[in-house]
Amino acid sequence: MAWNEPGGGQRDPWGRSGGKGPDLDAILKRLRDRFGRSGSPGGIGVIVLAIMLAWLALDSWTVINARQVGVVLRFGAYSRMLQPGFHFVLPRPIESVSKVETTAVRSISDKMQMLTKDENIVQVDFNVQYQVNNARQYLFSMQDPDEGVRQAAEASVRSVVGANDMDTILSSQGAAMVSQARQVLQHTLDSYKAGITVTEVNFQNVAPPSEVKAAFDDVNKAREDKQRIENEAKAYASKVIPEARGNAARVLAEAQGYQAARVARAQGDSQRFLLMLTEYRAAPEVTRKRLWLETIEQVLAANTKVLDEGNGRNLIYLPLGQDHGAAPAAPKALLPGVGSVLQTPADGSDKTAVPAPAEAASAVPGGQS
Repeated sequence: MAWNEPGGGQRDPWGRSGGKGPDLDAILKRLRDRFGRSGSPGGIGVIVLAIMLAWLALDSWTVINARQVGVVLRFGAYSRMLQPGFHFVLPRPIESVSKVETTAVRSISDKMQMLTKDENIVQVDFNVQYQVNNARQYLFSMQDPDEGVRQAAEASVRSVVGANDMDTILSSQGAAMVSQARQVLQHTLDSYKAGITVTEVNFQNVAPPSEVKAAFDDVNKAREDKQRIENEAKAYASKVIPEARGNAARVLAEAQGYQAARVARAQGDSQRFLLMLTEYRAAPEVTRKRLWLETIEQVLAANTKVLDEGNGRNLIYLPLGQDHGAAPAAPKALLPGVGSVLQTPADGSDKTAVPAPAEAASAVPGGQS
């Protein structure tokens, strides 16, 4: 039954009935009996000493682990830094220790829409990772360091995005923009003396708003088609131009070779004519006969039959370079005035008679025997 229930008398929590309050005098008397009389200075001193010893034993040391740095405040003012390890400090409220992790990588992420240089709207998802490099500045330079980093990162990203147009932001220049945003953010935090080092900045997603995403996708597709066509044109040019240059070099080399051959032949012919002129002046008759014989040899070398108009003899078939079983062909050349050059031998053999020099000389136009 509860102590204040009606009926049966009231009971209090101290085991007394009647609804009266606790007997404070009795409680104080028991305490005095335990620690000594209230008027005894020795008893109070023992109590105070025991309390001070417990206070010193429990609150005069601290342990800083390997990932932390301790910042000691004495009466609320900065006193010193504590490196990892076991340290003695004055108990609170004289000194207090704030532990800050300096090796931990902190991270913030945010998503927001920004205005570009050409007045387009783009949505950017970014992530910032940072570490504490100065625990004292981290604790006392800003009221909320993590919130300060988030706001500074947003301002840095906005400044970078606002300095570029939409095509640049959506192109392959994102790495340069990320580096620029990291530099701007670090400069801002250094100006605040935040004691923070920015380790990495990432643009996780850069895209136009969903309301105009379809139009931007069409623009990107057109840009990719343009790049593909340009690459194909460059590949075709890199193939055709070397071939054209090779053909031009070949034609030029052939022309130069033909020129050299014609010049050499003309020089040889002129030299031969000069030599022949010298021989002709020395022996005109012999030279004329030799020229006539060489000319007849060149002419008859391209003909298989010769017609003898002098005495009506039969045609002579000269099977030079042809099959002996083939039928004789029709006459190909008529040489007026030279019928006595080739005559049929008396024995009927397939050989031709060589004319005498006098006959050969008389056959040369304008020649004299």
